[in-house]
Amino acid sequence: MEIVMSGHALKQARERGVSINEIKDAIKCGAKSLQNGKIISAYRHVKIVFKKQEDKFFIITVMIRSEKNGK
Repeated sequence: MEIVMSGHALKQARERGVSINEIKDAIKCGAKSLQNGKIISAYRHVKIVFKKQEDKFFIITVMIRSEKNGK
């Protein structure tokens, strides 16, 4: 699995303390939905937005899920 992160996603992951392994787990195991041609995947406390092209996953942004409603 090849992960390519945008500058924005890399900055957000660092600021929020999200590791590359947590991003991979979200891709593999997360609940997914489509929005505007992008995939949103939520797993545990992490939510990511990405696009997939062949075997590459282009990470657009990384978020921490809200504790109140899991979003």
